[in-house]
Amino acid sequence: MDFRKGRMREDPEINLIPFIDVLMVILIFLMITTTYSRFTELQIVLPTADAEKSVQRPFEINVGVDAQNRYAINNARISYQDPAGLAQELKKAAAEGGNPEDPVIIINADATAAHQTVINVLEAARIAGFPKVTFAAQTGGKK
Repeated sequence: MDFRKGRMREDPEINLIPFIDVLMVILIFLMITTTYSRFTELQIVLPTADAEKSVQRPFEINVGVDAQNRYAINNARISYQDPAGLAQELKKAAAEGGNPEDPVIIINADATAAHQTVINVLEAARIAGFPKVTFAAQTGGKK
């Protein structure tokens, strides 16, 4: 039984005015409480150096090791395979270069060279008394 035959049914509607009032209050609150100052940054004054760059490079001895485990010192192939013989050749190369006391040994080893050949060069540098040893590498290699 429908007792409301003569009445039309009203659709419920959402009243947006209170919703807008609440949003305006929140917006005003956020605008008042927000600070618009910039964040303080570190004010750093870096020191300056008036010294000139060192023009003199250290004396370098290039030791090459190829894939067949052969050695070359300053692009001259040598036949020694033991660390003692390599140490003698390193001392000779340092004496020929004019700076026998403090050279930098640069090891240019092939990627497929045996690990022991590189260790032999390191041991020869130790025996010869050259503590400065570095390795040369390529950048941006693709595999």
